[in-house]
Amino acid sequence: MSDKLNHECGIAFLRLKKPLEFYKEKYGSAFYGIQKMYLLMEKQHNRGQDGAGFASIKFDMEPGERYISRVRSNDAQPIQDVFAQINGRINDEMLAHPEYTDDVALQKKHIPYIGELFLGHVRYGTFGKNSIESVHPFLRQNNWMHRNLIVAGNFNMTNVTQLFNSLVELGQHPKEMADTVTVMEKIGHFLDDEVTDLYLECRNNGLSKREASPVIAEKLDIRKILKRASKGWDGGYAMAGLFGHGDAFVFRDPAGIRPAYFYEDDEVVVVASERPVIQTVFNVDFEKVQELQPGKALIIKKNGTVTEEEIIEPVTKKACSFERIYFSRGSDAEIYQERKNLGKLILPAVLEAIGDDTDNTVFSYIPNTAETSFYGMVEAAQDFLNQRKNQYILDNRKTLTKEKLEEILSVKIRTEKIAIKDAKLRTFITEDSSRDDLVAHVYDVTYGVIRPTDNLVIIDDSIVRGTTLKMSIIKMLDRLKPKRIVVVSSAPQIRYPDCYGIDMAKLEGLVAFRAALELLKERDLYHIVDEVYAKCKAQEHQPDAEIVNYVNEIYAPFEPQEISDKIAEMLSSETTKAEVKIIFQTVENLHQACPKNLGDWYFTGDYPTPGGNRVVSKAFMNFYEGKDARAY
Repeated sequence: MSDKLNHECGIAFLRLKKPLEFYKEKYGSAFYGIQKMYLLMEKQHNRGQDGAGFASIKFDMEPGERYISRVRSNDAQPIQDVFAQINGRINDEMLAHPEYTDDVALQKKHIPYIGELFLGHVRYGTFGKNSIESVHPFLRQNNWMHRNLIVAGNFNMTNVTQLFNSLVELGQHPKEMADTVTVMEKIGHFLDDEVTDLYLECRNNGLSKREASPVIAEKLDIRKILKRASKGWDGGYAMAGLFGHGDAFVFRDPAGIRPAYFYEDDEVVVVASERPVIQTVFNVDFEKVQELQPGKALIIKKNGTVTEEEIIEPVTKKACSFERIYFSRGSDAEIYQERKNLGKLILPAVLEAIGDDTDNTVFSYIPNTAETSFYGMVEAAQDFLNQRKNQYILDNRKTLTKEKLEEILSVKIRTEKIAIKDAKLRTFITEDSSRDDLVAHVYDVTYGVIRPTDNLVIIDDSIVRGTTLKMSIIKMLDRLKPKRIVVVSSAPQIRYPDCYGIDMAKLEGLVAFRAALELLKERDLYHIVDEVYAKCKAQEHQPDAEIVNYVNEIYAPFEPQEISDKIAEMLSSETTKAEVKIIFQTVENLHQACPKNLGDWYFTGDYPTPGGNRVVSKAFMNFYEGKDARAY
């Protein structure tokens, strides 16, 4: 994606099912869990670079002995910083106490971070805050072991205000209005309720408080807690939680918006946001890694039992398609094929744009994450060329000479590495920088491979704001002096804001929205903008379930290609000499390529939760009223 767009967060959960001595004997170290957590988090580095956090729990510690450890970082290299702190502490303890070297019991008792239960998180902040206080995992502390709660997740709630108010109604005083805080406190409230109820039951059966503790741990109903806590949640989420005594859960939203995968054998239970992460770190086959189903929680009791239980009745699955287009690593077998298919399916539109003239066309891609869809596009282009060769040979088979046949067979699709990102320069330029000359040089181009008669086709994952295209890419490509520049988006036009975790919160930031506004002005239809605002305003205080997405009326008068043509015009400058065309994937082709991830609200406005319609309505009102604010 050539535009800067923050990724999803990533979660890493690990439960060791055997005593630490087992891992010491089999793998040579009682630090096996920590080592695997480092790999799980590092392999999800693509999902978060603003912050990272790690938490661990030791089982069966005596009162007064530390059993919860946590470390977080918002350093420039947060994962490395987290594990540098962990390793530094471990090394210091081992140097100071040589007697710990071969004694796992002493290591567990005296060295922090070693334990049986682990939770890690890599984070991209979706807005504004990147203080250490915003970095997961979050910890809710209590002297009662069962009431300690650690939470981390990949989620955004659309109704934080309502959730905050519900906590106030319960008598709580949350420290801030943030979805992570409200979610954790909601779970914590019903955890407290459940522990209290179980304690009273134990007391009525004649048990002392100390005798009641293991009974509470055994009987704690995680499903019941999550079911009560999640009532009223509206958003996309894959969240994990650890309880102080050793129970744990990973919970996915009922529409399956955010991803979660798990693997279990007789040694470990592991959960991550991406399947190939688990495959790589634990060397297991694709088929052995399961997807956590929408609306369900993977519940891991302290005694080792693992169940997948329904918490919320699932709705139509709307897994985020951006996971397949861009966010997740392409090393997943299914995602790799899906991205190739996105490239293949868009070729007919590309051929139309270049008049089927593949001989005078160079194909390339920007940025590196678009490479897989580029392969698919080029394979489809080669198939088209082969069909053309075959037809020529069949039509001229009686008069074909050896020399002519060799000439025909030698023709290939022309591919080049045209644009190279200057990573250091990109890092230097801040997101809100207005230094246009620096932005214009984010990419370097390869000279000497484009002829003045050539079309230059560049495929990108998606086009969000268009800023980098306008300020950098098109200008740089134009220096190569092609006849025509065709910018291809493997994703459809992004028309609506996201509210489930991707940093696309404002309508006016989307180039497709700005293009539609320009067309409305040109065709004397701008009154539609006023009408949409009036409709949005009229439903401002209605319940979420009754709110309608009227913003789609902004796009209704136009065919998709009309908006694409206007985007091309807007992103070209007066100095651009080449003809510029922009092609977007169709929604139908997206669904054909990615049949398991049908979440397409940013393209279609079809939000998977009621809160989505409220967010898009609020985003439009903010735009209309000139408010530089988020809609949730």
